[in-house]
Amino acid sequence: MIPLSSPTSVLLAGGGSAGHVSPLLALADALRRRHPDVRVTALGTQEGLEARLVPARGYDLRFVPKVPLPRRPSADLLRLPGRLKAAVDAAGAAIDETGAEVVVGFGGYVSTPAYLAARRRRVPIVVHEQNARPGLANRLGARWASAVATTFSSTSLPHAQRVGMPLRREVSTLDRAAVRSEALEHFGLEPQWPTVLVTGGSLGAQRLNDAFRARVARLSESGVQVLHVTGLGKEFVPESSSGAPYVVVPYADRMELAYAVADLVVARSGANTVCELTAVGLPAVYVPLPVGNGEQVLNASDVVAAGGGVLVDDAAFTPEWIDTVLLPLATDRDRLTAMAAAARTLGEPTADETLADLVDRAAQDAEQGRNRS
Repeated sequence: MIPLSSPTSVLLAGGGSAGHVSPLLALADALRRRHPDVRVTALGTQEGLEARLVPARGYDLRFVPKVPLPRRPSADLLRLPGRLKAAVDAAGAAIDETGAEVVVGFGGYVSTPAYLAARRRRVPIVVHEQNARPGLANRLGARWASAVATTFSSTSLPHAQRVGMPLRREVSTLDRAAVRSEALEHFGLEPQWPTVLVTGGSLGAQRLNDAFRARVARLSESGVQVLHVTGLGKEFVPESSSGAPYVVVPYADRMELAYAVADLVVARSGANTVCELTAVGLPAVYVPLPVGNGEQVLNASDVVAAGGGVLVDDAAFTPEWIDTVLLPLATDRDRLTAMAAAARTLGEPTADETLADLVDRAAQDAEQGRNRS
């Protein structure tokens, strides 16, 4: 950590999805740890996850109207100037009222008005892009930013530097071996079996759920233990078996304990998932979500190229694939050990502190500029 003068107030803009809110909160916590008196304010919408998660973590949340940017001509495009002005005015009011010295944007609906309001006030901007393929808001903000941070090396933004994904401390500081016994007991699992963690995130992944549900008995009888996080409302009762346990839960409040029991993970390749798994050194089968602009394939490309993961098309992930590929992999301890080591080489468990360094530097440079003028 580099010694820098402390900012007194920072505005963090991001919301809508966990991909934006999770790194925002990780940075907020890092700033609070190093500068206990700093004022950290989040900018979000009333509809997004931030409306619940940010106040629950103890941070002030200011709202801006949600302004989707139309990607093609439509009636929404005609309404855009008025909507955008209202959002920029709200973001500007948040900057003025909190005395923010730096604005940090994580992309999404909230960041565009925050970037525009900050530029108008000559408040320095720091951009963090979570995905390998940057979104519209961060492509705009990067043009004016004092610093541009990315999660992945392949992300194309001007003047960008790879810092990784700011993660929750429960994950970034996880000692899997030290808490494995506690984690096994927490989930009702047994220590003698190789363990596969299946997760599609809080909403679940129907493709993964269906394929694994069809292979409960086969996995259990083959001596492979499974912790299956199905998503809320998608849980099922696995058929009974005398082999290795198959445990189904709708949601894992303590995901770090799920990582502690796992020897192999099967998951989507959202940016946060990829970064958490590399930070804790877990090999994974990545099944990218087959919608959007293909960003989930790109998110996993670095770790797959390094040998820390396997990439499988959504359509190819079938019960038969579990038979022919997953089962041999889950029971090949030497290969899993090598994959785990490869995954860890790409992990950035201190990304939150590195991003906080960039925020401190932006505040310091702005202060020095004011002193010279």
